[in-house]
Amino acid sequence: MSIYEEVEFEDLDFDPVTQIYTYPCPCGDKFSISLEALWDGEDIATCPSCTLRIEIIYDEEDLPPLREDDDDDDESGGEEEEEEGEKKKQDEKGEEKKEEIDHNIASVLQKSLTVK
Repeated sequence: MSIYEEVEFEDLDFDPVTQIYTYPCPCGDKFSISLEALWDGEDIATCPSCTLRIEIIYDEEDLPPLREDDDDDDESGGEEEEEEGEKKKQDEKGEEKKEEIDHNIASVLQKSLTVK
């Protein structure tokens, strides 16, 4: 699949709460890529509303550190780890749903602002 545009990392908008980078798409939505994906070496951001994709030009040394999760506590028992794992999954699902809702609200607002 082809790349619509190459975008410098510095030109992206960053949400520190969701740790998602965004860039305006010509369709009115936004390209998005997570900080974690960038740390994993991914450099393609996609638009959820159309087929366009952009390539992010960046150096890993320019990336902010990933937010640390409480996964470093290896001394807890097996049951406690399972409970923490379940809670983390539920939190992640809640965050994904929140991101989806925020994205939908932003799309509606942006579209309503362009209609005169």
